[in-house]
Amino acid sequence: MRIGLIIYGSLKTLTGGYLYDRIVVQGLERLGHEVEVISLTSGSYFRRLGHGFSSGLSRRLLAGRFDILLEDELCHPSLFLINQRLRRRGGPPVVAIVHHIFCREPRPDWQNSFLALIERRYLASVDGFIFNSETTRRTVTALVGNHQPQIIAYPAGDRFGSPLSPERISQRASQPGPLELLFLGIIIPRKGLLPLLSALAGVDRALWRLTVVGGLNFDPAHTAEVRQHIQQLGLADSVRFIGPCGDDELVEILSVSHVFCMPYAYEGFGIAILEAMAFGLPAIGSLEGAANETISHGHNGFLLAPDDRTGLAQLLIKLQHNRQELLRLSLAARATYASRPCWQDNVAAINGFLKKMTNRQGIETIVEPLRSTENAAPRDERGAG
Repeated sequence: MRIGLIIYGSLKTLTGGYLYDRIVVQGLERLGHEVEVISLTSGSYFRRLGHGFSSGLSRRLLAGRFDILLEDELCHPSLFLINQRLRRRGGPPVVAIVHHIFCREPRPDWQNSFLALIERRYLASVDGFIFNSETTRRTVTALVGNHQPQIIAYPAGDRFGSPLSPERISQRASQPGPLELLFLGIIIPRKGLLPLLSALAGVDRALWRLTVVGGLNFDPAHTAEVRQHIQQLGLADSVRFIGPCGDDELVEILSVSHVFCMPYAYEGFGIAILEAMAFGLPAIGSLEGAANETISHGHNGFLLAPDDRTGLAQLLIKLQHNRQELLRLSLAARATYASRPCWQDNVAAINGFLKKMTNRQGIETIVEPLRSTENAAPRDERGAG
């Protein structure tokens, strides 16, 4: 197949959504498909809306003679009018890759009501969906129904190869010192770093240290607010910013951390959670969003309500003083990773779905999702390091 993928910016962008898109592209190319990435300029939301009035973009997409078009749903303001134009002119089937829904992010209700008008138009303009989680599928269904062909292709956590060995995890859990907490995500409001810092300010500094890994330039004003907040709370000696880092450095950080700690992040899935679990990191996530599709409360981590600022302190005190409990949770996290599908499974499911879409545009059947399960046969159990 000749496949077009529409994104903003570069596939090399260091976020979970771009990682998903990049791995899918690489996998489809290995299967023999030709994939052309069509990069749109980003900018403000209203600037993105302007793309929809570009006759040049629709002409380019029609001239590309694609068998199918994939669109990252993040590009919805640029594409809802374009998709309607393509349909009228007999263009290829359009499938949206949906990581999360923009109008469901935390912001004032009146803003989300306006954004939902546009996002619904976009979701109604495509011929099928690739969802990253059941939570994302349900969110889209609530907005536009579930009449279009769709598949859930869960992200995987095997990007770094074999998981950390149980022996290494046990040694790490028993080492003295503060709990090493890891925040792995770009610095934007949706990731919840500000409330995390406020919650940590109420916990004895001797019990924890926080490492923040992720891009600092996606929302410079918010990053500046975070840094100011750290100074005001007196946390400068307890929080370190790494910024974006390469795979080798990230593996090292994951190997020496104890807990993945993003209890106030709204996630459409949260690839970082599963990648952290490969290194035996129990995860503290939010009850809102899709974190609960990976985190089982009390088994491989914990889930907190978005407004719970005191529960985190209780959890950290418990884990710091009961390292056997930390070890139990850590090994359960590793087992969760081992039970999940790998990226190869993800790409194979998407490939089959796209073939059905091109062979019979407008199919009404819903492809059985690639479901994660705790009872799936574990994959490679060789320990890293």
